[in-house]
Amino acid sequence: MFVLTSLRSVLGRVRSLSTAKEGLRHWWVQRLTALALIPLTVWFVVSLISLVGVGHNAFVLWLANPINATAMILFLAIAFHHTQLGVQVVLEDYVTSLPIRTASIILVKLLCFGLSAVGILSVLIVTFGV
Repeated sequence: MFVLTSLRSVLGRVRSLSTAKEGLRHWWVQRLTALALIPLTVWFVVSLISLVGVGHNAFVLWLANPINATAMILFLAIAFHHTQLGVQVVLEDYVTSLPIRTASIILVKLLCFGLSAVGILSVLIVTFGV
């Protein structure tokens, strides 16, 4: 006996499962953070190379420069956000258990936010000498 369960097409059923807007936004943000990280990573690597062999005081003076402090804060914030986005995609793709996947995504988001906050706070403490 043939039972017609739905008159909707396969595409219609897939579209109703979730919105593609969130996935597209996630994809775009990940690409934009990657693009922003290109000059920031070049700046970071060049700065680290130029600071090889200098003492702690020279590093503190370098980081106290407003341009370097701002670039470091941007680098930390964008790098951790980009990391969180990438790890979230991996978890969504490869963790099949919904509760474990949800808990893992929450943990990754909190971890990246916390590490970013600690890094930014550290830059501000060094910059302002608190």
